[in-house]
Amino acid sequence: MVIAVSCIKKNDEEKLSEIGVKDSKLLTEKERERQIVEIRKVLEESSFVKIDASEIDELRDRKSLNEVEAMRIGQLLNGLKTKPELIYVDSPDPISSNFAKRIRKYINFDANIKAEHKADVNYLIVGAASIIAKVERDHSIRELEKEYGTIGSGYPHDEVTINFLKKYLHQYNQLPVIARRSWITTQRLVDSRLQKRITNWDTK
Repeated sequence: MVIAVSCIKKNDEEKLSEIGVKDSKLLTEKERERQIVEIRKVLEESSFVKIDASEIDELRDRKSLNEVEAMRIGQLLNGLKTKPELIYVDSPDPISSNFAKRIRKYINFDANIKAEHKADVNYLIVGAASIIAKVERDHSIRELEKEYGTIGSGYPHDEVTINFLKKYLHQYNQLPVIARRSWITTQRLVDSRLQKRITNWDTK
């Protein structure tokens, strides 16, 4: 998982529109790579954090995934040199206001936090952050493929990713360290694998 924060002066926000900034999911990988160079030129500040699968699994023993995201967003915001007065956040929580409250617990300065669904579509600055996060995530996927071969996007709807995990389970009888064990998709694959082994044993 990659989370990014981007900051811009209000007067410079129109420059993001000129670059063509949108929600990262609406852009091709090639276009994201082009835009990120221009985006970083106009941003006042930006940063990101990568959270690997084992860290997420460890934190999920004590916290919800939304809480983990809020905590890391808070840490990114606290690390900014210039603290923003207004913060827009794309909310993963069904009740957006709850996600804003989560983040507020982790920041050490006063700010107006507006958490909204589809904020990466509705606000250029959130779109810019989504592009930064997606580009860094794509780079991480490419690095992992050097070791594991084709693994797909890593998203639960990606059949390439699902097939990679199935083959890995079949070959090694365990999940790769890059897979989240707390992810419902991997839990289903492990349960299916276990059930198949039990069935095969019972029929002998």
